Amino acid sequence: MKKVLLSLFVAIAVGIPSFAATTYNPASKVQEVGEKLLTKSGIPATNVKFTVVSDTPNNSEFISTKVVNVSSAELAFAGNDNETAAVVANQLGHIIFGHASKNKVMNLLQSTTNTNITTSATVQTFASNYQTTKEDKEADLVAVNLMVAAGYNPLAAIVVYTKQTGTYWDTIIGRPANAEKALNIYDYIAYVYPDKLKVGYGCNEYRNFLTYAKSATETRNANKKLVKKHDKTYKKAQKTTADKIAKFKIRGGISGWDAVYGLLNAPQQ
Repeated sequence: MKKVLLSLFVAIAVGIPSFAATTYNPASKVQEVGEKLLTKSGIPATNVKFTVVSDTPNNSEFISTKVVNVSSAELAFAGNDNETAAVVANQLGHIIFGHASKNKVMNLLQSTTNTNITTSATVQTFASNYQTTKEDKEADLVAVNLMVAAGYNPLAAIVVYTKQTGTYWDTIIGRPANAEKALNIYDYIAYVYPDKLKVGYGCNEYRNFLTYAKSATETRNANKKLVKKHDKTYKKAQKTTADKIAKFKIRGGISGWDAVYGLLNAPQQ
């Protein structure tokens, strides 16, 4: 009996280090993954630092600091390099589109005009939420391009979104968390990289999402106008995202909005 207990104790003791060694730490991979996302798309990663922050990432000073801030809250849903790449690539997508710099340009222009427009708090909130969702969708599609170029599975971006906690309304109607953003990524991959859908993604979150996506796709395909609108949307998105990445690369890591802000904010001679 003592020998049996001793053998069991040894087996457990040996097994513990083995289990700990397999624990994935996404924060430790952001630099490696980030550099690969850039270089495989032909964007120099020299002096670019990827860092993890606990608050909402602010990459408005990327041009001067060369620091890409990544959310620890988002990384908490990353269980492998593909999913870490999805989180990092999203932030790169925002930088490549110049979303933060665009907001800086708008604020600068507003501060230099005499126009005083007042709107209700409700309208302002609605407009802000719409703009945030639109920018996230744009960044996600750039992220897909970067991930594919770097050899990561772009379906991981869907998984990271759907792993998160959904709203009560999501639960009531039976759709996954962040369904709108996830479906946008799925539709883009289906249109631009259809072979990637065949690869699939082996987890319950993705399988559950496919059930939702199948229903949404069948509903759309039954309406010719929706199909036409869908194809037009993603044909334009394919061109826009490729163009943004190409011009970001040509400018040496500067978005169009970065260039505009630099001109507007330059010291007057």
